[in-house]
Amino acid sequence: MELELRFFATFREAAGGKIVEKTFADGSSVGDVLRDLEREYDGMDGRLIVDGGLAPQINVLKNGREVLHLDGLDTDLEDGDRLSVFPPVAGGA
Repeated sequence: MELELRFFATFREAAGGKIVEKTFADGSSVGDVLRDLEREYDGMDGRLIVDGGLAPQINVLKNGREVLHLDGLDTDLEDGDRLSVFPPVAGGA
């Protein structure tokens, strides 16, 4: 299946661009995709999944919906889905 992956801030730098289209095995879950991204991109290694769950303060959206409000890492993906990955954001005054 083909997915549109959108990366923000430091993850954009690691992936080499804001939008990347990649092919994954049919039936892949959000966790499967994130584990693959950690293996492929050095800047994401160990930053997406921690202790078997989504890393703290990471936001992952499937078609605009936060996966934590769906089935978390077990959220199923389908051909044409859009997965957006946001790193922790700090700052403000």
